[in-house]
Amino acid sequence: MDTVQQLEAQRNAILEQIRSIRSMKRGTVNEQYFKTRLKGRRGIVHQGPYYVFSHREGQKTISNRLRSEAELQQARRDVAEYKRFMGLCQEFERVTARLGELERSEQGLEQGKKRFRSPSSKTGN
Repeated sequence: MDTVQQLEAQRNAILEQIRSIRSMKRGTVNEQYFKTRLKGRRGIVHQGPYYVFSHREGQKTISNRLRSEAELQQARRDVAEYKRFMGLCQEFERVTARLGELERSEQGLEQGKKRFRSPSSKTGN
């Protein structure tokens, strides 16, 4: 069973990990191939892969071509860091909920249970 101090330490560790994230982007990195006909060749040839970073803004999907290997690697790192950030947020939520439950249960033990009084018992009826 966790103690309040252990849960606080977990929360602080999660916040430190979140604080260490320097760059992130919500979205995906996709590969695209284009079908083309080349001069002097028969049939269709697939050209690519071309890499594209895509993300949603409102109802629209915005896509930007990643033109260099450096842009591709940075986009992949940013997407991975966003996924890590979301996982850390979920973990923070879980630990904080557990902390609240633990603190409420400790307060309940200290104060004892209060008896439910009906409205009629308050007036002496």
